[in-house]
Amino acid sequence: MTHRQIIEQLNRDLEALRFAPPVTHVYNPLDYAKVAYLQYAERYGRGRRPVVLLGMNPGPWGMAQTGVPFGDVPMVTEWLGLQAPVGRPAVMHPKRPVEGFACRRSEVSGRRLWGWARDVFGTPQRFFENFFVANYCPLVFMEAGGRNRTPDKLPVGERRPLEAACDRALAALAEMMKPGHVIGVGAFAAASARRALAHTSISVGQITHPSPANPRANQNWAARIKVELAELGLGALLP
Repeated sequence: MTHRQIIEQLNRDLEALRFAPPVTHVYNPLDYAKVAYLQYAERYGRGRRPVVLLGMNPGPWGMAQTGVPFGDVPMVTEWLGLQAPVGRPAVMHPKRPVEGFACRRSEVSGRRLWGWARDVFGTPQRFFENFFVANYCPLVFMEAGGRNRTPDKLPVGERRPLEAACDRALAALAEMMKPGHVIGVGAFAAASARRALAHTSISVGQITHPSPANPRANQNWAARIKVELAELGLGALLP
């Protein structure tokens, strides 16, 4: 399958899902920002990659705006060199507007992850020789007040069909890219990868999530990731 085929199948699977309160708004950037995501995937995700770094789901000021995983706007435009038209969700939360590449809010997790890649590898081409960055779940969940609700906080009855769809998409991505390692950025992504890829020989590991809500991430996250990747046997892939 191609990136386009994977996300089109995933979008079809997600269309049938429904989510009850406290979730009031659901955004799918693989739908309204599909052009931007495909620009990213087709430029930087062709062929095999030894390592896939796997996030949990989009942040409201990152992939929700740009369609790119961990897609802080300045990092996507200035370092990855990407920009594309972005549509709008059918129903937007007034506190979480989608402004696309005009968004002035910063996605700290994305700034940290892509900033690490830039500082360590220098160019996107060098980074993407061995790495690709994806998200396990493409949906953003919001409560009435605008609070973000992560997929792990959904009730089991809603989470199971969501996981089934996302597991299939991740398995298809792994079949296409044939990584030796899928590294979850955080515990949820790592657990999801272990389940989705249990039938494969792919090694699944975990690194610290760069979210500012994670106290460990606020203590020189870049240095911590260098150590964690080395402990996973991936130090040779770093300059």
